[in-house]
Amino acid sequence: MSTTAQSEPVLIAGQWRPASLDTANTNVFQATDPSNMELLSPVFPVSSWQDCDEALNAAAAAYAELRQLPRERIAAFLEAFADRIDAAKDRLVAAANRETGLPASPRLADVELPRTTNQLRLAAAACRSGDWAAATIDSKAGIRSCYQSLGPICVFGPNNFPFAFGSLSGGDFAAAIAAGNPVIGKANSSHPETTKIFAEEAFAALQATDLPTATVQLIYRLNHADGERLVADPRVGATGYTGSRGAGLALKAAADRAGKPIYLELSSVNPVAILPGAMVERGDAIIKDFVGSALMGTGQFCTSPGIILMTKGEDADKFVEAVSAAYQAATPGTLLSPAVTKSLGAGIQTLRDAGAELVCGGGDPVEGRCARSNTLLKTTGGKFLSDPETFQTEAFGNASMVVVADDIDQLTQVIDSLEGNLTGCIYSANDGSDDAVYPQVAFALEPKVGRILNDKMPTGVAVSPAMNHGGPYPSTGHPGFTAVGIPAALPRFAKLTCFDAVRPARLPELLQDKNPTGSTWRFIDGQWSQADV
Repeated sequence: MSTTAQSEPVLIAGQWRPASLDTANTNVFQATDPSNMELLSPVFPVSSWQDCDEALNAAAAAYAELRQLPRERIAAFLEAFADRIDAAKDRLVAAANRETGLPASPRLADVELPRTTNQLRLAAAACRSGDWAAATIDSKAGIRSCYQSLGPICVFGPNNFPFAFGSLSGGDFAAAIAAGNPVIGKANSSHPETTKIFAEEAFAALQATDLPTATVQLIYRLNHADGERLVADPRVGATGYTGSRGAGLALKAAADRAGKPIYLELSSVNPVAILPGAMVERGDAIIKDFVGSALMGTGQFCTSPGIILMTKGEDADKFVEAVSAAYQAATPGTLLSPAVTKSLGAGIQTLRDAGAELVCGGGDPVEGRCARSNTLLKTTGGKFLSDPETFQTEAFGNASMVVVADDIDQLTQVIDSLEGNLTGCIYSANDGSDDAVYPQVAFALEPKVGRILNDKMPTGVAVSPAMNHGGPYPSTGHPGFTAVGIPAALPRFAKLTCFDAVRPARLPELLQDKNPTGSTWRFIDGQWSQADV
């Protein structure tokens, strides 16, 4: 793009203003409509470090103000923001549909947008109650502790959920704000206009609820060096990132060197083990479940089932044949962007080069839009075990691989060789015929995943307090936290503070003898209680 092209403003320090452009690199960009490969208007800026520096200074000042405000004010902002998103539904859906190719209805308008506003309202409730802070009181020792806000939070949003995981609308954003922190959002380059609309609505909600206007700031794109510098800056409390493994690990290395927390969601092949008795009992239903899950959203879910584990025999052959027929009969969906299209093709080729057999598809490009043919690959348990790292290459999109093991022992060995994943699923017979082998498979699978499922595909991620959307590396950067589920997601953006022999009047509200709400749960002298001390 021309360096003289006029670009959209950034939101920094409570003002919409022209970006300070990164003139050393390409300094403006446009999103692509994946349905026709055409560049979209408007033009967006690639910010220089000057924008980051000013945003960090403003966020630090906003953080100092937020620390002194009652939780009710922050909760009111989250609810006002949710209301404004509902009112801006048509505009948001139209922008996201253009930029991502995701269906306006039901995906964006009827599923993802309501989920997004629900998350924000749940975050408001968690903020207001204070339960998430785990206030702990040892009255005899005179020691009290709770989680408190951490500081400015950087959020890098993904390409596949422009609303529910967006940098200025999604779960990381909601959790960071509810914990009392300002957010600097780095838009995903696939949907900058959508993110800008969220920023506009957030800014209006900040003004309406009288919160510091630098509580929410927006930068669209940075060069890699500035992104790494941003997450490592002393003014940053922590970072939430969802995206590719390569970019995420580069940010993690920078943050780790500076001792800064960073919570990553990177990649996951989400193994599904189908035990022999389940296929005998209800093979057709399982095949239908799998095809629906694997091709939903063109496979562009972080929990899409990428690897299916089975034991050899007629039922495994039937599964491969039926899935292949369904894949060939289904029109390939539109992928999110040219980058996703390129990455999917590369992932399929890597698996084929490693020795995976092509059953159907091959990832051939579809003319005129971001799309590739529905692809099914197959390999044996023995081949997989000869090079498990390569066979776990993520082919993000409408591609899947069946691993056919010689027996349950080899299937378990394949599971033992897996990297960490967000999810793992086991289909087993209802008549008890798989009960003898289920414990062996589950025992191997549980340490490898953040969420284990029985008899259902993993694609859906419920916004539930009990949900874990996380897992061992490389599915995430830390196995002890979830990116979905409130209030469980909030402590990522908080620090535990202990008050030892601090005079009662100087204690935070949550740690004083009187319960501040009358209903907040606190751990008092070894018992969870809503009572006063």
